[in-house]
Amino acid sequence: MNAALLIVLLTLIPTLELRASIPYGLLATDAPLFLVVLLAVITNILLGFLLYELVGVLIKACRHLQWFDRFFTRVILRAQRRIKKKVERWGELGVAAFISIPLPGSGVYTAALGAELLGITRKHFYLSTIIGVLIAAALITIITITGSNLFTWVITAP
Repeated sequence: MNAALLIVLLTLIPTLELRASIPYGLLATDAPLFLVVLLAVITNILLGFLLYELVGVLIKACRHLQWFDRFFTRVILRAQRRIKKKVERWGELGVAAFISIPLPGSGVYTAALGAELLGITRKHFYLSTIIGVLIAAALITIITITGSNLFTWVITAP
C-alpha cells in the first residue's frame, strides 16, 4: 500500500490519529519528514472539523427522541451552565491543550464531542483544533526523532 495513503488512514483511526501516523511515516517509510508531518496534520485537522459538524448533526437529530431530549436538557445543558465561566475562560486553550496531549483518547475525536457538548462555537473549536494538532504533531515528531536517535545510539554504542 502507498505510504502516503497509510499515513492518512492511520491518522483517521480513533485514539491513534497522528500519534501513530507520524511515527509510522518517519520510522517505517522512506517518506520525507515534511511530507509525513504535513499529511498527518492536514488529515487530523480536517478530521476534527468533520467530527465537530457530525456530532452537532447527530445531537440535533437525537434531540427529537423524547428520552434523549430529557437527558440532554437535564444533564448536558445543566453542566454547560455550571461550567460556562470556565469554558469562556479556557475554551480554545483548554481544547487545544487536550488535543495536543500525545496520549490515546485525547485527540480530535474526544475533543469534538466535548466541544459540542460544552457549547464551544465552531470558530473556537476550529481554532483549537488547528493549534492543538500543530502542537501534537511537533511533540510527536520530536519524540519520535529523539527516541529513534537515542535507540540507535544505545544499540551502536561500544
